[in-house]
Amino acid sequence: MNDASPAKWAIDPHTRAKHQILDSYLKGWFPKLTSFQDKVIYLDGFAGRGRYTDGTEGSPLIALRALVGHQHLKRMDHCKFIFWFIEANKENEAALRRELEAFVEEHNTGSGPDIGVDLTHNTFEKTGRELAKQLDEKGGKIAPTFAFIDPFGYTGLPMDLIKSLFGNSQSEVLVNFMVGFVQRFIEREGQEAAIESLFGLPVDQVMAGKLSDAKRVEHLRDVYMAQLKEVGGFEYVRSFAMTNHTGNVSYYLVHGTHHREGVKLMKAAMWKADPGGGSVFQDRLHGVEVLFDPAPDTEPLRAEFLSVFAGRSAVPIDEIEWHTILETPYRETHVRPILTALEKSGVITVRRNATRGFPSGRAWVDFPNASE
Repeated sequence: MNDASPAKWAIDPHTRAKHQILDSYLKGWFPKLTSFQDKVIYLDGFAGRGRYTDGTEGSPLIALRALVGHQHLKRMDHCKFIFWFIEANKENEAALRRELEAFVEEHNTGSGPDIGVDLTHNTFEKTGRELAKQLDEKGGKIAPTFAFIDPFGYTGLPMDLIKSLFGNSQSEVLVNFMVGFVQRFIEREGQEAAIESLFGLPVDQVMAGKLSDAKRVEHLRDVYMAQLKEVGGFEYVRSFAMTNHTGNVSYYLVHGTHHREGVKLMKAAMWKADPGGGSVFQDRLHGVEVLFDPAPDTEPLRAEFLSVFAGRSAVPIDEIEWHTILETPYRETHVRPILTALEKSGVITVRRNATRGFPSGRAWVDFPNASE
């Protein structure tokens, strides 16, 4: 997060949680992508100062450390990594430059993969527009990129720019969708251009179909996610709500990717994060809140299985797991305990080419009809 005022750079539990997610995700993303790529980019569009007032590292250093400290770093020697940080505030940029220079000097061992570190003093929008123009003139596209877009507010991250840079490619985005600011100002005079830029839609179209003020936050999230799919070009888009101690949504982390493995990685990172301070990450399944808790209530997922797969025979375990990952808030790790309980109670029948359990490719499930 990058409030321009250095005096306000005290880290809060929400930001720590975002950084936990970023660190966990990149540790999985780097080796997966480099297994079939020779150049990847990490882009931080609102990079900030690099370090908080209590000494905690910011997202740029977390991203770098996720690579240089990776247990499989040697396996990624063939790949060139580019870390590109963009920061508009002059004081923040100067502070970040010092942090990056110190980090590079400390880790300049002369061995390992080729790692480039670039810092641009400008806005994400202006920098992105210039890059998009250069790519268009050359008829090229950006190398596979993970873009962390974490603004303070809702300006400077246009939907059309996200599309031109990251849509229809190997790239991914993790956007902090500051829905609290959006819902507060969306109908205020003078905000029309900013809202249209954010969503890629005029305000009246963004608000079309809003049922009530109570549903406004979820409605805005749904429209933003739909735009990331339809305009941004991302095949898979999921959001995760950060709720505060009052139960209100502070923001949504919205992840857009072209690969279902990316969804799986992000789910794992989200379920591991601990916001603290009375806050939680959550999602919904058919209107039921699902808290990302170490011991979650999996009853909504059980009901989902019995509904979605009702009457089907020989459903592969892999299909059940991918449905869980792509269509529900839950992880694949939640699947087998539910199926075990359903089998023990006689609700489902399991066909196995194995002695026990639910091994991938060797177990198939018969589900009862919905009325049974």
